[in-house]
Amino acid sequence: MTVHEIAALAGVSIGTVDRVLHKRGRVSAATRAKIEAIVEQYRFTPNPIARSLKRNRPYRFCALVPRRDQDAGYWGQIIEGIERAADEIKPLGVETKIFEYDRYDPAAFERISDAVSAGKFDGLLFAPIMQKRTRPFVERICAEKIPLVFVDADMPGTAPLCVIGQDSFCGGYLAGRLFHLFAGTVSLPVAVLDAHGDDYNITRRREGFLSYAEENGFSVIVQEYSDYGGGDISVEKIVQFLKGHSHLSGLFITNCMAHRVAEAVKQRSRKEPFLLVGYDLIPSNRLLLLQGRINAIISQRPEEQGREALLILFRSVVLEQTVETRREIPLDVYIKENTHPLLPA
Repeated sequence: MTVHEIAALAGVSIGTVDRVLHKRGRVSAATRAKIEAIVEQYRFTPNPIARSLKRNRPYRFCALVPRRDQDAGYWGQIIEGIERAADEIKPLGVETKIFEYDRYDPAAFERISDAVSAGKFDGLLFAPIMQKRTRPFVERICAEKIPLVFVDADMPGTAPLCVIGQDSFCGGYLAGRLFHLFAGTVSLPVAVLDAHGDDYNITRRREGFLSYAEENGFSVIVQEYSDYGGGDISVEKIVQFLKGHSHLSGLFITNCMAHRVAEAVKQRSRKEPFLLVGYDLIPSNRLLLLQGRINAIISQRPEEQGREALLILFRSVVLEQTVETRREIPLDVYIKENTHPLLPA
């Protein structure tokens, strides 16, 4: 099906079809309805290469994410997914530029975000972490009506095209249920080690866990760690925490640092059973899961998130398709028995 064929079926000019497809110019309601019915019936999709040639330049997308080596390689997995999608849409007249910044350097985001704002991109893929710091940038992008897709987390009060990520509250609630499944009865307190507390998804995971604990009658100790100014969670800090809280049934870690907690737990003098549940099947967590030193990991399918986020942006901006406002990523649970060193995260 071509534009010429649509025009012939509708009994109108090619220009009229073009105005309807691109939602510009004046067309009568009856004519518009006739053309849209033909487009729907024959599942017409505009040719993105032809569009790129018509506008005399390719479409330009931007992805703004933390450095790929940070958070134990979690962001590297998201970037791998973005790069896969970028390779898929490049032959269709789309260029994708990935900006990486140091999430632990207070000035790094401001420098990179200024470069992104000056780049005049046709669409932006963004991981809305460090929300107090990044909200002004997001609000500026929305005010400029630049198509925006969130990956990994949401930012309440903003209006992106789509949010791709997990239901973080349900993820935390699931972590609480896992403690019951492993322990049967949770008689001693469970500690929640909460890093990256400015991230909305981390906050919601903690809230979900606390909700399950309250409903099921076990006590929780919350220990928060700051992200910035050298305050990232470390093995030494966790060892100190455990020395002051010797009677625990286990720990829930709200981000990818379960491997550091496992190293700290190894140094405990008490050797009774101790449960450890965390997030993200990064290589270091996978290894300790296989060794039995981590009981369970909730995976977010980061590579799938990165790939789908860029493809959603492509479908909306280039193909002018209606896209879903939210794409939920399943809550995958990995334990020793269903984990293999070669499985994708």
